[in-house]
Amino acid sequence: MNAIDRHIYRYLTMLVVIVLAGGTFFYHFVEKFTWINAWYFCVVTLSTVGYGDIVPTTPIGKLFTSFYIIIGVGIITAFFSATVRRRGTILRDRISRIIPENESTSPAPSKKAK
Repeated sequence: MNAIDRHIYRYLTMLVVIVLAGGTFFYHFVEKFTWINAWYFCVVTLSTVGYGDIVPTTPIGKLFTSFYIIIGVGIITAFFSATVRRRGTILRDRISRIIPENESTSPAPSKKAK
């Protein structure tokens, strides 16, 4: 994994934390959700599950939620994409250490009995 990919992954991780924390604070203070309900609403909303058991009721809360979904789902998707790509790279590196690429993976030819 190169340095640029590591930095991108770190930035995406920080963005996910900021988006979840920012949404939690917003819903706690603006919508008057409890801390747990605010966190729960953010996770359910950004995971696109959206149970509908908790909903924003103020106009500013509804407007914020509209933008929160668009921005947040994009960030979460980019984070999971980077995570899968990173795991694939790590796995490929581990496999290449176990089985060098110059070794043949095909079975050795069998000797025919005469």
